[in-house]
Amino acid sequence: MGYPIQMNKRSTLLMGLFVLAGMISHAQNSFVDYQKSFGRVSDAFKRKEDTLKRQFAAKKLTWPAKYIYIRSFKYDSELEVWVRNSLSEEFQLFKTYKVCALAGSLGPKRMEGDFQVPEGVYHINEFNHNSAFHLSLGISYPNASDRILSDSIQPGGDIYIHGSCVTTGCIPITNPQIEEVYILASHARSAGQDFIPVHIFPIRFNVMRSKYYLERQIQNDPELQRFEARLKQVYDYFETTKQIPVVGVDAKGDYVLY
Repeated sequence: MGYPIQMNKRSTLLMGLFVLAGMISHAQNSFVDYQKSFGRVSDAFKRKEDTLKRQFAAKKLTWPAKYIYIRSFKYDSELEVWVRNSLSEEFQLFKTYKVCALAGSLGPKRMEGDFQVPEGVYHINEFNHNSAFHLSLGISYPNASDRILSDSIQPGGDIYIHGSCVTTGCIPITNPQIEEVYILASHARSAGQDFIPVHIFPIRFNVMRSKYYLERQIQNDPELQRFEARLKQVYDYFETTKQIPVVGVDAKGDYVLY
């Protein structure tokens, strides 16, 4: 009489483990599945995911990346995507994309309608599957620094990395390129990376031509010199360690590395 009861308990335990495993798998994939429920995103996955897998394999990277880091350089018109799969690993460069249009000039965004691309430390705060510019990823402007240093009433907003290769203050790339970045970001979000960092710099600080151009632009502006010097510290930290620095904001709105 006891044998059937033992089998039932065992079966119940196994069934519970299978259900738990299924719940974990669904939780890991739910954001990607949700994004695929939108036609434009689903089509992007069909066009690009296999290509991305092959490119990862060619670079000996593990697909999909659990963590990504995006940084963009205004004057150099480039956007990079770095990847890794654990917090202990160094980031590795996956790909550099050409930013195909630029509005404004070097220096941070300070008010609505100034056509400036922000500069600073941000993260992705929106996945827009129905963008007027194909697909887009929202950037968390204004951040804590911007809210101190920018116009208090109209600092501006709605800053995106997007397709269609046009801009009035965002970071535009081509439609095929935004599809790739969108897919990479979706997988990272599904893996649990709630805050995908996006750092926007005026220049590549290790490129002499770019450095000289920035110096000429800010030579008569001590406040802007201080701002760009703090961003250079963020850039230098990552260049040295391939880890993302912990960045805070002081009472004056300056970035501070911890």
